[in-house]
Amino acid sequence: QVQLVESGGGLVQAGGSLRLSCAASGRTFNSYTMGWFRQAPGKEREFVVFNRWGGGSTYYVDYANSVQGRFTISRDNAKNTVYLQMNNLKPEDTADYYCAADSSSQIRRGTYYSSLTSYDSWGQGTQVTVSS
Repeated sequence: QVQLVESGGGLVQAGGSLRLSCAASGRTFNSYTMGWFRQAPGKEREFVVFNRWGGGSTYYVDYANSVQGRFTISRDNAKNTVYLQMNNLKPEDTADYYCAADSSSQIRRGTYYSSLTSYDSWGQGTQVTVSS
């Protein structure tokens, strides 16, 4: 397991943008699969996006349909940080956003990375509120 610290949440009007950051501990960040999830009040935590390590410098990305085209995940391996750029935010994007990591440094082609159980480390969450 590794430590994850999110930042960048806040209050924004609909149509606005925010960028979330997640700083990770560990010395092999480049081989972590990273994910973002969110949990709205009274709802279950849901998948947003993952950035899956495929070996070497290869990464695969997948987004939830609800954020496709509006959110972008990126990573800076030199800074041990993954980002979530969120554009054209909608009130329904209001939630606590959580960063997650599979820090095993294993290539798991068959792993369902949209599932919470695929990750061994979680951040504390950062709140995003989108007003209408």
